[in-house]
Amino acid sequence: MRLFKLLAIGLAVGLLAAACTSVMTPAPAASAPPAAPAAEQRLTVFAAASLTDAFNEIGDQFKQQHPGAALDFNYAGSQQLRMQLEQGAAADVFASANTKEMNNAIQAGLVVSGTQQTFVRNRLTVIVPKDNPGGIAELKDLARPGLKIVLAAPGVPVGGYALTALDKMNADFGATFSQTVLSNVVSQEDNVRQVVAKIQLGEGDAGIVYTSDVTPNAAEMVTRIDIPDKYNVLATYPMAVLKGAPQADLAARFMDYVLSPDGQAILQNWGFIPK
Repeated sequence: MRLFKLLAIGLAVGLLAAACTSVMTPAPAASAPPAAPAAEQRLTVFAAASLTDAFNEIGDQFKQQHPGAALDFNYAGSQQLRMQLEQGAAADVFASANTKEMNNAIQAGLVVSGTQQTFVRNRLTVIVPKDNPGGIAELKDLARPGLKIVLAAPGVPVGGYALTALDKMNADFGATFSQTVLSNVVSQEDNVRQVVAKIQLGEGDAGIVYTSDVTPNAAEMVTRIDIPDKYNVLATYPMAVLKGAPQADLAARFMDYVLSPDGQAILQNWGFIPK
């Protein structure tokens, strides 16, 4: 009987201990659901063709500072970009190589007047192929009969600037100098990068482009002939957030970065003149 009581007591103590253990052990915490990935913000920038290398680098730096941002660049002649926007193309930022196309965008209701900002400037230069088949050593040689000159079309910013520069040269090289040079033109391109490509390929003896277009890669295939200040034209580049920008806030931050010391340093490294 005594043994039976001892066994009963032991069993009761064991059950009590088990009950206490069950009460004191916390239930495992439910694991939190994985955080949803941040929604991607896709910024579309319409930019003059001459900005290609600089804006690609600026875009890479901007994305590092804005995780989740994706950038789509559309590079072309400023006049083409403005026409695309007028025809309904969706974009957030318009960066033009002249004030004329920005003013046209304002008149078309694409940009709010006064919101555009000049962000960089540029200069013109003459380029010839490395082997210089036309034997062009100085500016007055551009009027030599039989040369093949490649320019951008007059409606392209750099094409308009080139015509102005040639007209300025008339004062020193003769009243008909610019017209004689234009008689040597064999091609008028839609943007400045096409002018560079033609000269690199030897399809022209000389072209007029921006100094920023003589990139390290281009410099391996072309030679520059500088245009002195009295003939040169200072190209002004304005930029604005478009009125219907799908990513207006991100577009404003992109503009701020371009205008920042870091953005200006990148532009300068690619041959532009900081604002």
